[in-house]
Amino acid sequence: MNTDGSDPVNLSNDDFANDRFLSWSPDGTRIAFESDRIGDFEIYTMDIEGSNVVNLTDDFANDRCPSWSPDGSLLAFASDRIGDFEIYTMNADGTNLIQLTDSPANDRSPSWSADGTWIVFETDRDANSEVYRIGVDGTGPVNLGNDAGIDWAPMWAP
Repeated sequence: MNTDGSDPVNLSNDDFANDRFLSWSPDGTRIAFESDRIGDFEIYTMDIEGSNVVNLTDDFANDRCPSWSPDGSLLAFASDRIGDFEIYTMNADGTNLIQLTDSPANDRSPSWSADGTWIVFETDRDANSEVYRIGVDGTGPVNLGNDAGIDWAPMWAP
């Protein structure tokens, strides 16, 4: 839709699916999103017109909250494929899956730094929801919040 809310266009055209948590590619030509159109939540991409829908993950797990890397070559996302939610990356075509986090807690909602060197995410590993930062190789987790409040869905400013 336009920024004033006029002329909305339905891109997913699937009345029975929950298509949500979309992320624009850096070049503005593709949208990544999560959808339960095949039962569990998987990561998809589509052109900005809603065509060329591609299922990037197709497994028994819930794959959630995709986020494009600044150069558009990778997607970070959360998945419960090992039981709890962890942060993963994969190539933008769905290949080369890499698990970045490994904790008994739930790690969710990844977001890339503008220079592509860090990922922030929400986690409950400290007994409440906090925002952590890790390197894109999964090293050096740091708790950025460390407070009694509930911190969730972190986003880097451009």
